[in-house]
Amino acid sequence: MKAIVLHKYGHPSELHYEDVPDPTPGPGEILVRVSATSVNPIDYKTRSGAIKDRMPVEFPAILGRDLAGVIRTLGPGVDPQATGFEPGDDVFALTNHTYAQLCVVKATDLAKIPAGMDVPEAGALPLVLLTGNQLIVKGTEIKAGQTVLVAGAVGGVGRSAVRTAKMAGAHVIAGVRKHQLKEAATLGADSVLALDDEQAMQTLGLMDAIADAVGGHTAELLLPKVRQGGIFASVVAVPANAALNPTIRTVRIACQPDVPGLLQMAEEVKAGRLVIPIDRMLPLDEAAAAHTAAEKGGIGKILLLA
Repeated sequence: MKAIVLHKYGHPSELHYEDVPDPTPGPGEILVRVSATSVNPIDYKTRSGAIKDRMPVEFPAILGRDLAGVIRTLGPGVDPQATGFEPGDDVFALTNHTYAQLCVVKATDLAKIPAGMDVPEAGALPLVLLTGNQLIVKGTEIKAGQTVLVAGAVGGVGRSAVRTAKMAGAHVIAGVRKHQLKEAATLGADSVLALDDEQAMQTLGLMDAIADAVGGHTAELLLPKVRQGGIFASVVAVPANAALNPTIRTVRIACQPDVPGLLQMAEEVKAGRLVIPIDRMLPLDEAAAAHTAAEKGGIGKILLLA
């Protein structure tokens, strides 16, 4: 098969389109013909070596976390009657090594794509849907009637977090940059706030929780806005000033596969209550160009079609 292979940390040009051996599904695994994957920040941070101290790579490596495709082969012990999976099924998953034409996935991590959903577009969903969902459910533990601010609300993770918090019955503030206020008004939050507007930030009262997808200085400014006993949950890092705010619980969320959660959030996308914008679709062999574009930022996701 063809895959994008990384032999060393560095520039996007280190991503090479190469022939590699076809993977073979082991016990409890399923071989999927990949239709689409997508570029996520963890991909280019891994490629560049920015997170090598925390998440080192064994070279040669195949990056990628999102998968949408078609089942080719069921591995040993995968019973079609027990799992509901058969060759030819359209499926998606949060997994690893998806920058390839073929990918082996644990059967327990795989889900059928909801009927009527475009298969390639489903490749944009698993990581952002599950990260945003888990940031709220496992991170903030927000309850109905409580108030939560989602920092970075127009990104894929932020959009998923906003929707999850609304589903929980919370009062949701979408925190964005000033130039994103118009876009943020479409997310279904109860209000929007420009995090880079000092005057607007001064009007912000204490909240029950903050769901952070931004990090850095913005996170440090937001942390004291959480009430005593409240929670600051982040998918980036615990704010540097956390020790100065000991009455606020800080939580860092690392996304994990969750089939029920993925299906629940995918239905929100299918129904139009949650929109994950797609910027462009590129062939798999243009992964280097996709990384270059993704690192420049933007709202829409970039898909790689295998």
